This record gives sequence, C-alpha cells and structure tokens, in this order.
Amino acid sequence: MTMAYDGGMLCAVLHELNRMADGAKVEKIFQPGREEIDLCLVAHGTRLRFCINAGASSPHMAFTAQQKENPATAPLFCMLLRKHLAGAHFTRGEQTGFDRVARLCFSAYDEMGYPTEKYLHVEIMGKCSNLILTDAEEKILAVLRPVDFSTSRVRQVLPGMQYTLPPAQEKRNPLTESRTEFVQRVAGAPGERNAARYLCDTYQGLAMQTAYELVYRACHTADARLETVGPEALADAFCAWFDAVRAGEFSPVLVRRAGDGAPLDFTYRATGYRGSAAYCETFPDFGQLLDQYFGARDLSERIRQRSADLHRMLANAEGRLLRKLEMQRQELSDCASAEEHRRDADLIVTNIYRLTRGMTEFTGTDYSGEEPEERTVHLDRRLSPSANAQHLYKLYNKARTAQRVLREQIAQSEAELTYLSGVRSFLEHAESEADLTELRDELHRAGYASRMKGYTAPKNVRLRPREYVSSGGYRILCGRNNLQNEQLTFHTAGKEDLWFHAKGIPGSHVILVCGGEEPGASDYTEAAELAAYYSAATGDTVAVDYTRVRNLKKPPGSKPGYVTYKSNYTAYVAPRLLQEAKKP
Repeated sequence: MTMAYDGGMLCAVLHELNRMADGAKVEKIFQPGREEIDLCLVAHGTRLRFCINAGASSPHMAFTAQQKENPATAPLFCMLLRKHLAGAHFTRGEQTGFDRVARLCFSAYDEMGYPTEKYLHVEIMGKCSNLILTDAEEKILAVLRPVDFSTSRVRQVLPGMQYTLPPAQEKRNPLTESRTEFVQRVAGAPGERNAARYLCDTYQGLAMQTAYELVYRACHTADARLETVGPEALADAFCAWFDAVRAGEFSPVLVRRAGDGAPLDFTYRATGYRGSAAYCETFPDFGQLLDQYFGARDLSERIRQRSADLHRMLANAEGRLLRKLEMQRQELSDCASAEEHRRDADLIVTNIYRLTRGMTEFTGTDYSGEEPEERTVHLDRRLSPSANAQHLYKLYNKARTAQRVLREQIAQSEAELTYLSGVRSFLEHAESEADLTELRDELHRAGYASRMKGYTAPKNVRLRPREYVSSGGYRILCGRNNLQNEQLTFHTAGKEDLWFHAKGIPGSHVILVCGGEEPGASDYTEAAELAAYYSAATGDTVAVDYTRVRNLKKPPGSKPGYVTYKSNYTAYVAPRLLQEAKKP
C-alpha cells in the first residue's frame, strides 16, 4: 500500500513553496514528460526547480534537484505556458479547502503591457489529474489534458471556457472542524464502523495511512472500530494533528521497510502505526523526499513514453519476421519431395526400354536404397519416357535450389529476429533520452529509418558505455546497444582484456579491463553478473561466456555487435547490478 499525495502533503508542499519562492521570477519552463512541467525559478539569487507531475500513476508537485532531459521541440502546452508565464513572478500558492487542488498565482503582464495575474491550477486527482492555466478572470488559456463532452458530461475543461472547480465531495474540511463538532459527529456514527475508513469518508484530503495514524495515536491500534476508540480519544489525536498542520509544523518523512530499507510511504509527519515493520527517515525538505521516492519511477515513466514508438516498431518488425519465417519453413517442408523426384527420374532412365509414349504409370525395382524395393512411377501420357525423366530431373533441381535458398533466407530471418530481440533488450534497459537516441541511430543504420516516423539522423552520436568498478579495483565497461558493443569490443578494449556475454542470448558486451592481468574471482563474478543483468535472460541463474578479447572475431557482413569465438569458459551467475560501484 503506497501513500497517496493527499491534502496534507499538498498543504505541506505549498507551505514550503510560499516560504522559499515568495516573489520568485519564472526564468524558464520545460516539459520533460508528456504530463510533467518544470518551472525554473530565481528567488533571492537562488535558482530553484519546481516540478508538477499530473500523470495518472504518480501525480505530485514539489521542488526537485533532478536535471531531466527535454524534447528537442517543446510541446504546445509548454509553449503556451512560456508565452504567459515566462518572466512572471510567483506570488502565492493556495489550496482549495483541504482537497488536492491548488492554485499557483503569478504576477505578469498582458499583451498590452498592463500588469495582471495569471493562475496555474493544479488538480492532483489520480487519473483525473490536470494542469490548467487561466487569466485574472479565470478564463482558461491552456489545459494539459482537455476534457470535452465526450469525456465528461459533468465538467468540461477547454480553452476559452470559464474555469470551475472539480465537483465538491460531501466531505468536511478538517482544518475548520472544531473539537465539539468532531466529537458530536463521531458519537452519532455507527460504533461498528472502521474508525480509519470513517475518517476518510467524512473529511477532505485524508489518505488511509493518515487515518490509520490518527486511530493508532488514539488507541495504539490502527485497525479499530469507532466504539473501541471512543470519540474523546479520537478527537485528541485529530485535533493535535491538525493543530500542527495549521501551525505549519511539517516534517518530510520517508517510511522504509525494516530489513531491506525499501521505500514504503512518504508523509508530512512522522508515523508509527506500522510498529517494528518499518522505520522513518527524515529529509531536510519535501523536494529531496519526493525526489527519493518518485525519482526512479518518474524516469521510468518518461523513458516508457518516449520509447513507445520504438516498441511499436520492434513489435511490428518482429511480427512481420515471424510470419515470413513461418511461410519460408512451410515452403522448405514442401521441397522435401526433391529426392523422390530424382529417384523416379532414375527409375525411368533405367527402365526406358520398357516404356512407350502414352503410358500413365509403371512399376520397377528401385536399387538406390539399402534394400531393393518395388516402386510405382506416375507418367504424363502426353510426353515421351525421356521427356518424363527430364521433367522430373528439372523438378528435382528446382527443389534443391529452393532448399538451398530457403535455408539461407531462414538463417537471415532468424539472425534478424535475434538482432531485434537484442535491440528490445537494450531498449528495456535504457536509462535516458541519450540511450534512446543511440538506439534510434543504430536502427537507422540497420535500415529501419523508414519505419520511424519523422526520424532524422543526429549529427553526432557519442557511444558512451556504462562504467563500473569491481571490488578488486578493475574497470568494467558495459555496452548500451549493439553499436556500442562493437565499439567497445573491437576498438576500446585491449586484446588481453576479458570479454563477457550471456550465452546464446542477446545482451551487452561487458569488458573487464585488466590488461592481461589475472583478476580475482570476485572481479570475474561481478563482470559476469553485469553481463547477465544487461541481457534478455530471464531466471535466477544465467550462463555467461567469457574469454580474452583476442579470441573474438566478427564475420564479414554480420550485424553490429555480432561476434564468434571458440576458446571460452562459462560461468553460471545470478543477474546483479553493481549500483554502488557505478560511476556518475
């Protein structure tokens, strides 16, 4: 169960934003992802980056220290934000009640040069999250995700329309609830109701985790009924919690699982209802907290969005090859009768003295097999015996030629399918836009440019392999794609360095740079584990071949990254990434 970015978290982030960015100038605006906006602010000589993510999987907003890659051409929504907000000054951030709707206010100038206000409305509501820019009269100027009548009959959000808040829920604002009202409300509720669920259903902006914490603070049990907790004890916990929120007493906390330290939740105040199963880590600010929690997830989502075209292209190419292979194998199976044609023709020649034109079949003894056997040969009555033999020999030669050509074509199709499988493996391990650019360049060189809509080859593509350091201090280089594999193996690596690759499976070439030295067993193991990790292999144990670079050869005309070798050893390891040794 992960923590929702609830009303309390939004309140805490807005408190931090108002404190750190009061009067800040909007210097730049970027849209690194389809559903993410970054505002670059300058406040009191300090540059800040404020990230607003309206994605369905992890909507949130906070300061961030992450430098994200931006598309070469800014999307339309980003261009509109630049038009209206570039050079504006941030004045304040406001929250609607205790809900997950915020309004960021900016002091700007209109087209005539007169001072005015612009508002950026941030709606953090799961799959309905949105970003909406309005003018001083709340007329919509731009919207990240337009909502028309076909999407919603209740509320439309389109440029030119008047902005209205999302439909209000029948819930109360916990910041305006008095203790007396709270006690009366709880006392009048059915006692058998779950206390945490009751709080979530009654008050705005409460995630279940916050409700569990309030119940835990009231009776030391998170999953209790209202009659067990009691109105007074629950009111003490409720009022103390929201008194702190009103006073701006927030603490950025990351909840980690006890044992492996994996992030479980994030919250704006320390929690303890999980007991010994988890522990809390405090951060200096909410930006660092959410970077830690959402950083890897946001990067993965951006890469997924930007690589969608490559995934579609690879899927289509692989489907086409599979259909082609099926037809080629069927044709090869149909050519299996070639030997039968030869045997029939030989039998006609052997018995030609017995045959005359007009015969439709004859039976003779075939001595070409291990044992003599009687064989019936069907003839074309319109042809002479010798013409029948010539016709069968022609069918035999044609089938033999077809078999040879089909085997070559099948081998080429299988090699191309293996190559595409390798590209897919590299795509799944892509970590940045630069990785995707290099993969697109590789596919362009391999002849797939026509299937990538609007693709233009980059002027300079730098092949930068991943770099690690083994426990013995040796450098380990790992290719990001097939072009890098070839560059790494035949140009970067020395002849006496060690080369690792998953056995019979597409993946990265891994070089253990040792210059002819004999590394320790742990160095061998770590390099093999990396080769297993950056491959298409599945399972807990992967076979990895390794040998000296001098033993590798590249067949002429083969695909990038394809090598052959004979002298090698094989290790069986579990895929593992050396995260701590990776160089930035």
